[in-house]
Amino acid sequence: MKLPLMYKPLGFALGWAGGAVAGALFHTTWKAMRHEDDAPDALDRERGWGEVLIAAALEGALFAVARSVVDRAGAKAVERATGTWPTKDEGGRN
Repeated sequence: MKLPLMYKPLGFALGWAGGAVAGALFHTTWKAMRHEDDAPDALDRERGWGEVLIAAALEGALFAVARSVVDRAGAKAVERATGTWPTKDEGGRN
């Protein structure tokens, strides 16, 4: 079995864990910034456009950073353990 195929379940687990960490980080960050327990939802009638878009941008940025951190750390760990980068080519996920 080739390494990229074997890495898929590990990558999935790392992505799930990274998403959970990013969600908790977003919740904590929003609470610290706005002193509110719940971030605005796009369908929340009581919230304005600016507040909804700022929350969405912050959440997206945190998720992207968390995903990159866990993907990169996982790939580097596999490379250290096996001597092989876990993707098919140098282009990565694409």
